[in-house]
Amino acid sequence: MTTMATPASRKPGLLLPALLTIAGVIVLCMLGAWQLERMGEKHAYLDRLQREAAGTPAPMPPSADWAKLDAAALDLTHVVAKGSYIDDRIAGVRTTIAAGPPGSRQLSGFGRWIFQAFRLEDGGIILVNRGFVPEGRLGQISPASGPDTIKGFLRAPESRNSFTPQDLPALREFYTRDPAAIAASLGQPPAPFYLEAAREGDGMTPPAGVDVRELIARIPDNHLQYALTWFGLALTLLGVFAAFAWQVRKGTDSAAKPSS
Repeated sequence: MTTMATPASRKPGLLLPALLTIAGVIVLCMLGAWQLERMGEKHAYLDRLQREAAGTPAPMPPSADWAKLDAAALDLTHVVAKGSYIDDRIAGVRTTIAAGPPGSRQLSGFGRWIFQAFRLEDGGIILVNRGFVPEGRLGQISPASGPDTIKGFLRAPESRNSFTPQDLPALREFYTRDPAAIAASLGQPPAPFYLEAAREGDGMTPPAGVDVRELIARIPDNHLQYALTWFGLALTLLGVFAAFAWQVRKGTDSAAKPSS
């Protein structure tokens, strides 16, 4: 006796899996394209930083204009500030500095960024991150005093996350470079950014300022990897659907064969 497969067994539903696959591939490709767009923006940003670092620093923006400025857009702008240190107190931001590559000389390990208020020639007050000091050498550091000309980089406030410890403003001890909070602990008015002093010499005398080349090198540039990951997931999804459709087709063909 010969039996035939029912219509339902000959035609399992592929429409819904196909639609879901198409939608998933579109979303994944859009994410990949967005990462490629972000990569272009990041490279343009890094190129700007490289040009600024190699060029002559610009004067500090007038303090009267600070409230209208976008701190994020000014981040890592190369500037020169003229004025005098307000030499009564300093504050520290806890941090850890990784050792440099073989042959380099710089302070590293657990320590603090040293912040001090600086009065500009136009009367504005900005915080200066004078540089890194290892924890064991904090006793050597006292407030700077007198007039100075500081070359460095404007920095936007550093954001907190759920793992950031609470600051201790009464002790002038912080865990993020937040110029408003640090300025308040020093009894100074807030500014929308702070000034990161450029490194002088080999970075072995604390407080050791920042080397902009290290700053730029630490800026993550993983967008190509992310884009390839999204595009790879899209291809994987297509492959999974193709394998699923092939198995369904194989099963349908087998069910359609007469049996005795």
